[in-house]
Amino acid sequence: MTYLDHAATTPMLPEAVEAMTAELGRLGNPSSLHSAGRRARRVVEESREIIADVFDARPSEVIFTGGGTEADNLAVKGIYWARRAADPARTRVLVGAVEHHAVLDAAQWLADHQGARVEHIPVDSLGRVDPDVVREMIGPSGGADIALITVMWANNEVGTVQPVAELAALAREHDIPFHTDAVQAAAQLPVSFAGSGVHSLALSGHKLGGPLGVGVLLLAKGIDPVPVLHGGGQERDVRSGTLDTPAIAGLAAAVQAAAAQREEHARRLTALRDRLIACVLDAVPDAVLNGDPVNRLPGNAHLSFPGCEGDALLMLLDARGIACSTGSACSAGVAQPSHVLLAMGASPERARGSLRFSLGHTSTEDDVTALAEAIGPVVERARRAGLS
Repeated sequence: MTYLDHAATTPMLPEAVEAMTAELGRLGNPSSLHSAGRRARRVVEESREIIADVFDARPSEVIFTGGGTEADNLAVKGIYWARRAADPARTRVLVGAVEHHAVLDAAQWLADHQGARVEHIPVDSLGRVDPDVVREMIGPSGGADIALITVMWANNEVGTVQPVAELAALAREHDIPFHTDAVQAAAQLPVSFAGSGVHSLALSGHKLGGPLGVGVLLLAKGIDPVPVLHGGGQERDVRSGTLDTPAIAGLAAAVQAAAAQREEHARRLTALRDRLIACVLDAVPDAVLNGDPVNRLPGNAHLSFPGCEGDALLMLLDARGIACSTGSACSAGVAQPSHVLLAMGASPERARGSLRFSLGHTSTEDDVTALAEAIGPVVERARRAGLS
């Protein structure tokens, strides 16, 4: 199979497989006080230190979760609840219009059930948030009624990288917590928690070569969200639940390995991505590249194909052994145009006729060649089917 869907999930790195496999054969609950528990706790804390070091955070700022979705929900809901408890007037939540549904739907739930006033931050035609627009949305009150602002580091569909540090500085200027979903950025871009100035940041293991079912919320000192889960009080009393020691060990190994390879990895993926885009546009001259052509994820190529349905293209490519997606894997199978492209000003037809090709650590020139040979005939066939 030619796998061009690394943004949905990427194969585990060998270092992560080795670390997780070794830990699966060992015993110990990291909350237990006996020697087996203390041994497991040592693995967890050493992993916490590795992750903190790579992402420029303090170990105490690393909160383990069950994945990126949980991390986003904990930040968005928990910070909203905490801020509103301190001041009932803080009901506004500013949310990027092109966020992952883990953020969008969490915010909408707050609107439907908790009295939040959710306002979507618009983007330009490249999918980029303008800090001046956010400044205007904060308004003359200086954000006294805002619970939090959340804008992702890099878009999971079109790959556009946001000016996160500038947005976080603006939020700090008005004493507003700023959350960012860095799930897609962490494996391919230098992500610094302290350097960016954000208050909370979500990561997911399986997007950067670690295992499924484990993630991290980086949470600055002084930011104390109301927990979504209650129980044993693990993880700073912010996220209860028995820690998955094998998954955490695998995550730490993946983070360390990905960081060591990041610069070379990004250079290689950028070259592969640019060749992929050129090959597709050569085969389908009227295809349109979506997202920022410069400030985008190294491994992301998102294109629209006029006169085609994205689902039809996906299935035709799959029949040829090529795996890609029409957008977020979490929304796969949902028969509606991409909210990301609609927010960027695309027509519903263009939004429905788009594909995301995403590259990762196992991607090769052969993968690009396979797509280059297939995409022209596939688009032609999809267009004929649409006319019949």
